[in-house]
Order: sequence, then C-alpha cells, then structure tokens
Amino acid sequence: MPRPEPRGPVMRRRRFLTLLGSAVTWPLVSHAQQPERMRRVGVLMHTSADDPDGQTRLAAFVQGLQEAGWAVGRNVRVDTRWAAADADRFRSYAAELTGLAPDVVLASSSQSVAAFQKATSILPIVFAAVVDPVAQGFVDNIARPGGNITGFAMVPEFSTSAKWLELLKQIAPAVTRVAVIRDTAAQTSLMQFSAIQSMAQSLSIEVNPIGMRDASELERAITAFAHTPNGGLIATAVPQLFVRRAVIISLAARYRLPAVFPFRVFVAEGGLASYGANTADSYRRAATYVDRILEGEKAADLPVQAPTKYELVINLKTAKALGLTVPPTVLARADEVIE
Repeated sequence: MPRPEPRGPVMRRRRFLTLLGSAVTWPLVSHAQQPERMRRVGVLMHTSADDPDGQTRLAAFVQGLQEAGWAVGRNVRVDTRWAAADADRFRSYAAELTGLAPDVVLASSSQSVAAFQKATSILPIVFAAVVDPVAQGFVDNIARPGGNITGFAMVPEFSTSAKWLELLKQIAPAVTRVAVIRDTAAQTSLMQFSAIQSMAQSLSIEVNPIGMRDASELERAITAFAHTPNGGLIATAVPQLFVRRAVIISLAARYRLPAVFPFRVFVAEGGLASYGANTADSYRRAATYVDRILEGEKAADLPVQAPTKYELVINLKTAKALGLTVPPTVLARADEVIE
C-alpha cells in the first residue's frame, strides 16, 4: 500500500527545495549561453595605412592571434592607428588608443613605445620590433623587464648595426665613403649611426651622416655626396625610413650607389641588399605575448626576446645594374636572392 503524501510543513519544505533548485539551475544555463567577453587590443603602427609592408606586419600579428585561439570580431577587437612616421600622430594616437581602455597595446616601433610610455604607466605594452630596448630605457633588463613593457627586439644591441657596413664592404669592396641616412629626432637612429661609425675606422671608410626628415633635404644631400666617387649608402632602422624609401631607392639607383638596408622590403623594391630580422615573424611572435597577457600574465614577467629569424636578401638585378659581382661567399649566406 503506497505511503500517503506528506502534508503541512514537510510538503511546503519539499516544494521550497524544488523551487530553490530550479532557481540555481536556470542562471547557470543562462550564463552558459552568454557570448564570450570581448577583449580589446590597441595597435599603433609606424607606417601609413596604405603601406604594403605595414599591412603585412599587421596581418602577421592578427594571424598570430588566430593561432592562439582568438577570433577578431568574436572575442577580441583590434583597434589600429597608423602614425605614418609623424611625431604628432604618435603622441595623439597613443593617447587615443589608451583612452579606449584596451586590455593590452601593441607598439610597432621605438617611437610607438615611447608614445605609449608617456600615455600610460599601467597598461601592458608589447613591442614587436625595436632596437636595444634596454639602452632606450623601455625595460630594466632583458630577462626581467620589470615594468609594464616587454616584447620582441628587432636588434638586441645597437652594435649589430655595424654588420650593415661590413656587408656593404663585402659586396662593394671599392667603397671608401658611406652616407648613413639617419633621423636626428630619433635616439635609436643616432645610436645606430654611432655603432656604424665605430666600425668604419677599422674598414678605412669615411662616414657621412645624412638627415631624412625632409625629402628635398635628403635628395640634395645624397646628390652632393654622389659627386665624389667610391660612395655607398646605408639607412638606419627608423619609421621615417619607410616614408622615404621610394626616394632613397630611386636616388641610390640614379647615382649608382651600392646601398644596404635593414629590411627586406627595400630589396624587393629595388635596393641592393638588406640584413635584419624577419619582421613578419616578430609580429607573429608578439601576438603570443598579447595572448599571454590577455590570459592573465604580467608584462614584467615576460622576458624580452631576440629575433629567431635574421635574413640576408640580395637583389642580383640591382647588383648587375651597378656593375657589381656579388661574392659567392655572400650569395651562399643569403636567405633570398632576387633575380
């Protein structure tokens, strides 16, 4: 015979527990159906928006985010500003991006880092390609950055810049004079020039600094330099270089000046040779640090990393136009030869 259904306080208690269980269950189901929280990343690029090399770097960064499991538009938003190597834009865009309250920002150059550094001392900053971040005061040391800034160094130390002069002398041994294009407003450019100048004496090469902030000044200086024979050209790695690169490549060709650059894009567009970090790889790797910070790690605990891929690129068509024969030993070391 079945037991009678309880009544009174016992029955009321069972109903209360059933309702309580339902009240706990429904919010959990509702929470599970909520979309992922949108995270925000600010990006300050040093090139203009229509620069193909800048777009390639940004695409590599986004690819890195995707490989880490982030989907732009679904769980992460990327706000990008393009400074076009303009000092005022660096400052204003850094302030604008930090004002959007992102979770982390990506700085594409030393100027981008410096601008963010003035705008915030708290927001995590990841740089993708800077020269000697310790010497520039961005981090305390490589292993333990110690603040809110970390990332990937394009050149771990300024002394690496001297390799451009060595490469130029190997390809064009007749060169005894070198014009070094630098940006006097950029501390990084001045320090790269100093490293090149230190190496020049041992190679018996005369070094002549040339400014690049004004296109007409740049053209006048290179034209004057080219009037004396046995000249060559080196460009330091700064944002202004990208803005002026078409002019520089054209002048080098016009005056038959062997030229060495820090980035592959210059050789692809007609320059003689380049030696430097693979920038697309640096941006892809920078995305891994952005991912780790979004997952809760601190910039201060992430060591600055050196490039894993350096590339030597030679344009044989340009070498032929200059009447140069690239030594087999140099060609054997090249990662890419453009013919």
